[in-house]
Amino acid sequence: MQIRPILAAMRHHKAGTVLIALQIALTLAIVCNALFIIQQRITRMSRPSGVSESNLFVIRSDWADKSDTQRIDAQMQADLIALRQLGSVQDAASTNSFPLRGTGWDNYIKLQPDQPRMTTDSAIFFSDDHTLATLGTRLIAGRNFTASEVAAQKPRDAMHAAQVIISKDLARRLFPQGSALGKTIYVSMGQAPSTVIGVTDTLQAHMTGSWAGPYAYNAVLIPARLLNDYTYYLVRAKPGQLEAAMRDAPKALFAQSRMRIIDHKDGVISFAQVRQRAYERDVGMAILMGIISVVLLAITAAGIVGLTSFWVGQRRKQIGVRRALGATRGDILSYFLTENLLIGIGGVLAGAVLAIGINLWMVTQFEMARLSLAYVVAGVAALLVLGQGAVLAPALRASRVSPVEATRSV
Repeated sequence: MQIRPILAAMRHHKAGTVLIALQIALTLAIVCNALFIIQQRITRMSRPSGVSESNLFVIRSDWADKSDTQRIDAQMQADLIALRQLGSVQDAASTNSFPLRGTGWDNYIKLQPDQPRMTTDSAIFFSDDHTLATLGTRLIAGRNFTASEVAAQKPRDAMHAAQVIISKDLARRLFPQGSALGKTIYVSMGQAPSTVIGVTDTLQAHMTGSWAGPYAYNAVLIPARLLNDYTYYLVRAKPGQLEAAMRDAPKALFAQSRMRIIDHKDGVISFAQVRQRAYERDVGMAILMGIISVVLLAITAAGIVGLTSFWVGQRRKQIGVRRALGATRGDILSYFLTENLLIGIGGVLAGAVLAIGINLWMVTQFEMARLSLAYVVAGVAALLVLGQGAVLAPALRASRVSPVEATRSV
């Protein structure tokens, strides 16, 4: 099949040719970036939390009387004893926040008290000697807190802990050349140091936003009970008894005191629900990008089919003449496939440049990652295959035009 006659024929249909090429280019640019965003979102959603998520659930208890912090402290301790005594419960702990919650305390971490800028940021989890066991998080170095080290902490008081446990990712960031055990860090806004007594395995922060990517696995455990307006109870059910524990635990808490509020809808949730809620925006974005990609691909395919069908109708006379001069059905089919391939190549070349340009703009405006060229190459191949598949049906109809039928249409 000679290319020159095809290019000459395309010059007589400039508007349609340019329209399809631009449609292919725009589709490629958007679909490549959409699929890249989907892949990023899926990667975020599949990140490990560092928590043994099965059989774990969370209870939020809001205090009816928020003024008496001494009573709140005594009630929290009584609540934990009651929860741990339940037959369906393995362990329980109180905290201000937890991995994947979305909001909570985070603080600048420094290695020197007079540092003008932070070394890094980190989630702050108020914990006790049962927290690690309740979360199912492994201690890989050092020791756990003792019960005597856990103190009460009022929200407005200066936060300080003589001993802290940190996640291994935070330890590597703070002390890349050696062990973090026994080292001093500064967690509070004051000048008091904290000694690292333990290092956990992977432990995700409460922060799940894209902005928090650099700090996603920075966590500091403080041995304290936060006497806030509310508290979270992390409860680990015994294997296979999650539903029973989720029913028993609120009853046990109300038996201790009715002076609390546990929301009937969101007051008791499993950690599976915590994960689902943490990434619901990512799921929504992935679904939206997927729908946009499918719609654009369908519109592009329909445009190619429609325009090629229109050209076939316009060229019935020329097709008939070619058939009369000895052209085979394969020649006619090859003609339209080659013509569409040339348009597709022009479109994907422009689309590849546009895809990279859009990504570079998003990198500067939204701090997104750079688009991998693999997505562009895969998108180019997919669009070319889609284009050839879309043009196949009208090209087959063109190849079936008989010389006699075409001549009678003159």
